[in-house]
Amino acid sequence: MMMIGLPKEKRAEETRVALSPDNVKKLCKKGFRVLVERSAGVLAGFPDSDYVGEGVELVDTRAAFSAEIVLKVLRPSDDEIALMVQGSLLICCIEPYTKDGLVEKLAKAGIDTMAVELIPRTSRAQSMDVLSSQANIAGYRAVLEAAARYGRFFPLMMTSAGSSKPAKVMVLGAGVAGLQAIATAKRLGGTIEAYDVRAEVKEQIQSLGAKFVELDVGEEGSGTGGYAKELSEEAKKRQQQLLTERLKKCDIIVSTANIPGRNAPVLITEDAVKGMRAGSVIVDMAAANGGNCPLSEAGKVVVKHGVTLVGLTNYPALMPADSSNFYGNNLISLLGILVESKEGKQALNLNLQDDIIAAVLVTLKGDLCRRP
Repeated sequence: MMMIGLPKEKRAEETRVALSPDNVKKLCKKGFRVLVERSAGVLAGFPDSDYVGEGVELVDTRAAFSAEIVLKVLRPSDDEIALMVQGSLLICCIEPYTKDGLVEKLAKAGIDTMAVELIPRTSRAQSMDVLSSQANIAGYRAVLEAAARYGRFFPLMMTSAGSSKPAKVMVLGAGVAGLQAIATAKRLGGTIEAYDVRAEVKEQIQSLGAKFVELDVGEEGSGTGGYAKELSEEAKKRQQQLLTERLKKCDIIVSTANIPGRNAPVLITEDAVKGMRAGSVIVDMAAANGGNCPLSEAGKVVVKHGVTLVGLTNYPALMPADSSNFYGNNLISLLGILVESKEGKQALNLNLQDDIIAAVLVTLKGDLCRRP
């Protein structure tokens, strides 16, 4: 019986856990032995009793990390790497673009590692796409954060005491998070516009009831894998100039523009912020990567020029129960192509001919795999 270890996330403010009780129920039915660290799911709203009821074993930290397969949300610390067994498989968000030597330490320790951020955006891998499942939640929560901090009604309101106009909302970036932000803001009753450098997302934006903002920046912004590419410096300046006057008229801006492995593009200039009405809100979902607004501060909510700038960096952790369950479902789908069952026995098969497995492996048998 193959063992799966579920340790508690130790990083401050991380409330998610890699598997919910519903997730472990599915794994136990598939014949896995699941070792859950005590209180692993408490911050996500899952007490130990919920896990025990599904047939897991409650263990200490060391035992959870001693399993053949270790499932985490975030990358491990040095102390956690020391607890893992040579030849075991670690599956988590490894932050592969962070060059701090962690991947090299995992290779040296003989731990095979999969970075779930590198799962390709293909039809076959859709059920395993951690970035999309978590971004979907983030886009939803980002709009709620904006609504909570906006000192006016979101929808058109007509009452005996007076009326209010709907909030003018701009969503920058129409990836998974941006599209969910558009849908959520529309449901709340705002007037929505959205901008993306990729012209092909126009139809998706309009289908959600938003107006697509078209700017001629002189070049196409579509990259590979469904992501945007980085624009030239000239195109960036033109983009900022064209956006600035339009953004000044917005009440709420939700900015989601990110480019994998690079600093986030600056879309909201200080001049734009100065021109916005006092009490307006900017939710900068790219704050962790430098921000789409240079005034944003990662991990903080600040007020500058009368505008509230929300720089929170972990929106899924604000909705940990659903985030954990979605994440766990993604991992279960991934395990479906990693583990083979023959004659009642389970075995790992890290088939490098499989495009998904080849894409996510960052260390294997002591060596570094292809870097992102």
